[in-house]
Amino acid sequence: MEISMTLFGDTCLTRQWGRIGQRGQKKVHHFEREEEAVHLFLDLTRQKRARGYSPKPSRP
Repeated sequence: MEISMTLFGDTCLTRQWGRIGQRGQKKVHHFEREEEAVHLFLDLTRQKRARGYSPKPSRP
């Protein structure tokens, strides 16, 4: 998941998922306020961790 700004100044939350090595799927949520995007980001993170998912390790 990634929170970023659009060219028009809106905030968007981009979610990507799929099998490793495949193209996967993408969903973009648009928000007028950054706080709304952060709230959804944290809510989705809580849901995923409750199902056993863990953060992807960062590469050195």
